[in-house]
Formats: sequence, C-alpha cells, structure tokens
Amino acid sequence: MWKSMKLFTIIIIVLFLQQHVALSSSSTPNHLSHSTQKLALYQFKTSLMINTSFTKYCFTPYPKTMNWSMSSDCCMWEGVTCNQVTRDVIGLDLSCSQLVGTILPNSTLFQLSHLQSLNLSRNDLCGVLPEDIFHLPNLQKFRLTFNSHLTVTLPKVKWGSSGSLQNLFLRYVSLNGGIPDSVGYLESLRSLSLRACNISGPIPISMGNLTQLHELDLGSNHIIGQIPMSMGNLTQLTDFDLRSNQITGQIPNSLANLQNLKVLSLGQNNLIGQFPSWVGNLRQLVNLFLSSNSFTGSLPSNVTALSFPRLATLDLSYNMLNGTIPSWLFDHSIEGLYIGSNGFTGKLNEFDSSRSALESFSCSQNLLSGTIPQSFYEPVNLSDLDFSSNNFSGVFDVEKLSHLEHLYGLALSNNSLSVRYTHSTTLSPDIGYLGLSSCKITKFPHFIKGSSFLGYLDLSNNQIDEEIPQWNASTSLESLGLYYLDLSNNQIYGEIPQWIESMLQTSLEYLNLSHNSLTGGFQYLSAENIHSLDLHSNMLNGSLPASICNSSFLHILNLSYNNFSGVLPTCPRSVNNILSVLDLRMNNITGSLPSALPNFRELRTLNLNSNKLEGTIPVSFAKFSYLEVLDIGSNQIHDTFPHCLESLPTLQVLVLKSNKFHGFISNDTKIEHPFPSLRIIDLSCNEFSGLLPEKYIKNFNAMMNGDVTKVQLNYMGDSSYSDSITVVIKGVEIELVRILTVFTTIDLSRNKFEGEIPEYIGNLKSLRYLNLSHNHLSGQIPHSIGELLLLESLDLSFNQLTGVIPPQLTCIYFLSRLNLSSNNLSGRIPQGPQFQTFENDSYAGNLGLCGSPLSKKCITETQVGKNEEEIEEDDDHFFCGFSWKSLVIGYCCGVVPGFVVGYMMFMAGKLKWFTRVIARGLGLKVRRLEIRRR
Repeated sequence: MWKSMKLFTIIIIVLFLQQHVALSSSSTPNHLSHSTQKLALYQFKTSLMINTSFTKYCFTPYPKTMNWSMSSDCCMWEGVTCNQVTRDVIGLDLSCSQLVGTILPNSTLFQLSHLQSLNLSRNDLCGVLPEDIFHLPNLQKFRLTFNSHLTVTLPKVKWGSSGSLQNLFLRYVSLNGGIPDSVGYLESLRSLSLRACNISGPIPISMGNLTQLHELDLGSNHIIGQIPMSMGNLTQLTDFDLRSNQITGQIPNSLANLQNLKVLSLGQNNLIGQFPSWVGNLRQLVNLFLSSNSFTGSLPSNVTALSFPRLATLDLSYNMLNGTIPSWLFDHSIEGLYIGSNGFTGKLNEFDSSRSALESFSCSQNLLSGTIPQSFYEPVNLSDLDFSSNNFSGVFDVEKLSHLEHLYGLALSNNSLSVRYTHSTTLSPDIGYLGLSSCKITKFPHFIKGSSFLGYLDLSNNQIDEEIPQWNASTSLESLGLYYLDLSNNQIYGEIPQWIESMLQTSLEYLNLSHNSLTGGFQYLSAENIHSLDLHSNMLNGSLPASICNSSFLHILNLSYNNFSGVLPTCPRSVNNILSVLDLRMNNITGSLPSALPNFRELRTLNLNSNKLEGTIPVSFAKFSYLEVLDIGSNQIHDTFPHCLESLPTLQVLVLKSNKFHGFISNDTKIEHPFPSLRIIDLSCNEFSGLLPEKYIKNFNAMMNGDVTKVQLNYMGDSSYSDSITVVIKGVEIELVRILTVFTTIDLSRNKFEGEIPEYIGNLKSLRYLNLSHNHLSGQIPHSIGELLLLESLDLSFNQLTGVIPPQLTCIYFLSRLNLSSNNLSGRIPQGPQFQTFENDSYAGNLGLCGSPLSKKCITETQVGKNEEEIEEDDDHFFCGFSWKSLVIGYCCGVVPGFVVGYMMFMAGKLKWFTRVIARGLGLKVRRLEIRRR
C-alpha cells in the first residue's frame, strides 16, 4: 500500500514539473503568445486573396480562410490545428482554399515557430517562395503541390528545419536551380516528392545520405546524368520513382541493396544495358516499370517462380529487347505484363494457368509468331489481352473467352489470324476495347451486339460482305454505350445506318468508318459527345453537315475523298468550338472561302485541296493563331499572294499550287521575320511573276537548321490524325501520308518568275527539295547551292540560266536527282560521286555542255597525254574543302608557304599544273575520292 502511494506521488510531481516547464517556456521572450499567433495567422490571411472561381486541381474547393474572424479562437478556425495543452499553432492545412497571391519575405507565416505541419497545396500561389519557410525550426510536414505559377528555391546551405523535416512534397511547382547538395542534410526525411518541378541537372550524390527515406519521387523532370551509386545507401526506400527524365547509363548494381523496395519506376528515360537480373533478389518488389528506354538483349531464362515472389506489374514495353519470351513470366504472381514494342521473336509457350495470376497482358508490335497458346483462354481474371501487330497465325476462337466475366479489352489486329465465332458467341458485357483488324472476318461479328459498354471497336482490313446490322436503337444501343467505334478499312457498302445517329446522340466520342464503300449523306453532328469523326475515302455525297458549328466538342473532322458538295460553313464568332482538324480535300465543295472560318480559333490543320473553291483568301485568315497546315491547292482561287499569312507564328505547311494566283510577291513587308516556322511551301502551277521573294526566302528560319541530325524525328499530327500532303518529289507526284517534322521543300515551279536565283538561298541548310523549274530565271546557278548538303532533289530545268555548272554541287552527297535541262548552260559537266549517277536527261537542251555523261567531248580532252580520268581528277571534290593537292604542296614547300599556295588553290582553283608536277615528283598516285552515301 505504501509503495503504491509513493509511486502515485512521484507521478504527480513529474506531471507538475512538466507543466511548469511548459509554462515557463511559454513566458520566455522567444515564444509568441496565443493572441500573437492568432494575429499572425490573420495577417497571413489578409495578405492573400480568395478567388472562388479558381477550381483547378480540386474536386471540392472551399475557401477555408473566408470565415476566419478575430472575434473567435484561432484554434477553431478551419484548417488550423493547435496543441491542446500549450495552445500553440502546430498545423495549418489550407489546401484547396482558392488562395491567390504571393507569399512575401516579411510574411507573418514565418513567425509561427511551433508549426509542425503546413499544407498550401492546390491553390494559385505565384511568385517566388521565400527561403525562410524552410527555416521554421519545428516543421515536419510541408506540402506545396499543384501551385503551377510558384517558383521555389531550395536552400543551398543547411536548412533550419533539417533536424525535424520528415515529409516534403513540392510537386508541380517550378524548382529553381535544381536539387542542391544541401538536401543531404535532411537526414530525418522520410518522404520527398519533387515530381514535375521542371528540375534540370543531375541527382546530387549527397542524396545518398537520406538513409531514413521511404519514398522518393523525382519523376517528370529534366534530370540528366546517371543514377548515383550512393542511391544504394537508401536501404529503407520502398518507393523509387525517376520516370520521364533524361537519365542515361546503366542501372547501378548498388540498387540491389534496396531490399525494402516495393515500387521501382525508371520508365521514359535513356537507360541502356540488359535487363537487371538482380531485381529478382528484391523480395518485396511489387511494381517494376522500365518502359521506354534502350534496354537490349534477352530476358534471363534461368529465373524460377521463387524469384519476384510479390511482383504484380512488369512493364518492359518500348525498349530494344529481343530473343524469346521465357515462360517464367507467367508462372508466378505477375498480374500485369507489358512487353510490347520490342524485338521479341519466336513463339509464346503454353503455361500453367492454374499458377498464373495474369490479368492484363500486352505483347503488341513484336515479331512473335506461331499460334496463340490455349493457356490465355483459361485465367478467369483476365481483363485485357493485346496480341496486335505480330506474326501470329492460326485460328483464334472467341467462343472460348465467353467465360471471362471481367474481359474489357481484346486486340488481335494486324496478324495473320483467323477469328472464329458463331451466332451464339458472347463476350463479357463490360467489353470496352475490341480490335479485330485484319482478322479475315467475312461477316459482321454478332457477339458485339450483346456488349454493354464497348469502348473501342476496330474491324479494319477485313472482308465483311454484309451491311452493318440495323440494331434496335431503343434497346440494344442503350445497352451498348459505345464511345469508340472503328470500322475502317473494310468492304462495308450502303448508307450509314440509323444506329450510328443514335449513338452520336448518346455516348459515341470516336467514329472511324473510313476506307469503305459507304454512300448517301451524313448530317449527324448535332451531338455534343463526338470528338473525332473520320469518314474519309468513301462515296458519301450531299452537302456538308450543317451542324459543324454546333459541335462544341468536335476536335477532328475528316470527310476527305468523298463526293460532298455545297459550300463551307459560316460559323458566328460566338461559336464555342475546339475544332483542330478540318480535312475536306478531294470533294466537290464550291463557293468562296468564308471570312468567318477563323472563328474556329483552335484550328491546326485546314486542308481544302482539290475542290472547286473560288474567290480570294480573306484577310481574316491572319487570325489563325495555331494554324500549322494550310492546303488550298488545286482549286480555282483567283488572287494575289496572301501576304496576310506571313504573320502566322506556327504555319509550317503552305500549299497554294494549281490555282489562279498571279502578280508580284512583294518584298515590302512590315513583319520583321515573316513565315518564321514555314518548312514546306508549294506555289507551283500559278501565274506569279517578278523576282523571287527575297525577303521571305531570307527569313525561312525553319529551313536554316543544318544540324537536323540532332532533331528528334516526329510526324505532324497525333494518334487520331496524321497530316498528309501531295508533293512533287524527283519529278513524280507523291502523297506523303505522314509528314516528318524535318521534311523541307520549296516548289515555285511553273510560274513566271524572272531574274537571278539569289545566293542567299544557300542559307537554307536543311532544305531537301528545291524546284524552280519552268520559269524565266536567268543568270548563273549560285555557287551557294553547294552548301545545301542535305539537298536530295534539285530541279532548275526550263529556265534561261547561263554559265557553267558550279563544281560546288559535287559536294551535295545526298543529291539523288538533278535536272538542269533546257537552259543555256555551257562548259564541262563537273564530276563527283553523285554526278556519276545522273543520266543524259539531267543536262538535255544545254548545247554548250560537254563531258560525261554526254557524248560531246570537251576541248580540253584533246590535250596531249591526258585521259578523261586525269581531267576528272583535276576538279573532283576540289571545292568541297582542302584535298591532297594542298597537302602535297605543304610537304614540298614547307608548312607556311605550302599553306599559302594551297589556300590560293582552294580559293581560285589555279596552279593545277603545279600540283600534278609535285605529285609526279613524289611518285604519288592520285586516286579518286570515293564518298558513299550512307
């Protein structure tokens, strides 16, 4: 009894001392009173505004500070948390509070020294965040995500909160200056997320000091360099995310130390090497994402089911892996397996479906062959199967999938498969993606009829020999709920059925019926759901859909290669339309170009080629702020050159060919840099006259990038629509079904241009095709054309050019077509690697030319002791830079005198006899320089 009373007395004394110490510390000069902290909070509130219309990033935004009042206890304010004993403010959560403004360096927020948790996420803060916020001494948790107008600079030296900070989330802000080495001082940090912070530079080695770190997210930045070996020190790490950066090199073996790792995400980088087999030792690993890198080699075959005991997701897609696919991938816990877009070969082996947990599988875009294993019919939890774009053959029995209640996606397109089904075949009512392109289907698959939510249907490249069923719109269509329907590249005949109209009024967002034999009209654009409509390459007729202006969600409209007639729509300025692509080429559209057409303010592509349009180009076309492609070729436009287009900042393709354009193209422009993005211009087959447009050619900046090898090869357009144009390449009219972003061409042929070809045309270093034929150009061929090293085709035929063919042209090693015929050129045809491939027709009609390949010999060839090979050696590659000749003179005369004479030879082309004498004196045998096109 006495011992119990004694213990009780000690506890009372300890509690009293603790309270006394707390009260004593609260009375110290460094401690703010409760009322002062309240005032500091209120002043912080008044320094920011509330914008109730700002709802970005938040499902339920609410202005928490709106009801703050000095007449109430701040511990009762929304978003404020206080210590129940000391009444100090220890937590402030103002996320999704619609706050707008800048946190100033003298903000009273920094007076809250007891603050442990601060959350300002998902507001509209802007400006530069003061560094003082990181010196709050007791701060443990700090969230500042989704403030996209805010710039943050992390301290370069030791942080004031380095001893207590545990969670730092700065996602989707702008991090200035990258990640400093000082981050290594935050040794108590457990979670660090800097996703999408516009970070550049490498990962600091000091980050390996964060040994208490559990979560590290640096994804979606511009991080360069390799993964530091020191990252292997983070043995407590469970989530490691570096995806979508520019990280290079191999994955360091030190990451094998991360035995607690559950998620490793390194996709969308530039990593190399083979698949890291040591990841099989990471016994806790659940998700491994290595997609979109440059991994090579084959997958290990000696892995057993005991490896990766917890692995649920493995994504190796978009790499350069090869070899066969090992069966162990299907023999354990993997639920999602993605190995598409690689170079895998061989067959898929049968696997034990009773041991497999497979739910989602994709092997698309490989080189796999053989039949699809029967094992894929059996796992009852399968939801997605994608075998598309391989070499699979045999029969795929859809009937065997009828028991898969969770099947959502099935893709068999672009193989050599035969799909088998019967009238009684059914699929899961939740099927959302169905790709059956090129599957040898001869009848419309009736099992689609029972689907309740078919999201994607692809039956292209088949042999469907019956009309699309006229399904009952009042029953079946409501249950179908289609939002993506692709029946392109078939043999479907007849009019578009009524059930299409019903779906457009309910759920359909994507409709592709292109490359069929559909007839009749189409007027079903009144629905607001439709996003992309592709009906090109059919036999549709009638007027254009009158409801184009009312389709507020329509993004892509492709009605090209049909028989539509009527006039273009005139939409009011108030139209709320996001139309990006309007492709109406190869129809029978008449009338003029409406001045209201730019009311489609988001338009990126306008293709009206090969119609019957008349009139002029309205000045209002200068309002197309986003236009990249304008093709109105092959119409009956009667106008002068549309100078209003020169101010369009993003215009890359301009085609005006085969119209009735006429007159001079004036150089009197007020725009400092006209047509800054233009890469393709075709003015051929018109009646333009006067001099070539000097001011424009001098400012084709997009054609001046000579180092195009460093430019990433992309195509114009997107996954739903690819821009295409018809151009004359090497004398042949070709349709480019996809336009590379490095493709450049100038075609001014078949006009009435006169005067000389300007020397500054040699500045267009990335030009690949130049056609100035069938004009009245005079003077000499500019030597500067020899600087167009990427030029593949040069056509100057049917002009009045004089003088010699510049030997500098032999430097263009990519030149595969040359047409200088029907001019007044003279002299010897220069010889070079590419020039040896050109036939007589390249020079026909120039009576003054001589030498190979023409039968007419040059006078100089009669010189004693000279054969044709020696004469060719005189000039071959001479103008492509210093050759062996200047080197020989340097050897004989001394470096300085030799360099001077050699330079004179290079500049003036003289002293050839001296070179030959020196060469013979040294006993050198001069050979032709062979440069092969890569």
